[in-house]
Amino acid sequence: MQEVTAFILAGGQSSRMGRDKAFLQLGGRTLLQRALELARAVATEVRIAGQKEKFACYAPVVEDLYPGRGPLAGIHAALRSSATELNLILGVDTPFLEAALLRYLVEQAEAGGAVVTVPRIGAKYEPLCAVYRRGFAELAEESLRAERNKIDPLFAMTSLRVVDQAELRTLAFDPGMFDNLNTAEEWEQARRRQS
Repeated sequence: MQEVTAFILAGGQSSRMGRDKAFLQLGGRTLLQRALELARAVATEVRIAGQKEKFACYAPVVEDLYPGRGPLAGIHAALRSSATELNLILGVDTPFLEAALLRYLVEQAEAGGAVVTVPRIGAKYEPLCAVYRRGFAELAEESLRAERNKIDPLFAMTSLRVVDQAELRTLAFDPGMFDNLNTAEEWEQARRRQS
């Protein structure tokens, strides 16, 4: 297996949640702790894309080169800092992801030459649970310089290995694992789901 670096994107404003999502408790652990444990199950090197003053005591931190520009800026900073070709990007707010799925994504990324290996549920990509090759940083930089902060439009400009809903079902992966927590209501639902 090729070496893989995993990055937890934890630089968001958490504006809809009203407090920092990374430190929300779910099942006795913070979302950040859960994400770090999950990432360490599949990658030797694990880092956090976020603010050093908040996260340096948990893992090595990479700060955005384009602050305040959303997840694309986090992906860009992660890939620019990485020494490995393959890089697993995970949002801090997806607590139901499974290590087996992440291993599968990494295997698919290794087996093919696609720049991005990404799940897709229906028409919706899951860019914060995907494997990116370092070269994606160039596309991200061009987009950020042009003040375009969306990730999905860049997928039309590069090679993809899409793991679609049918493939996930065949492998017995529940698409519900991609549910992320953006609001207090979603957090409450997640807490009920855990119990």
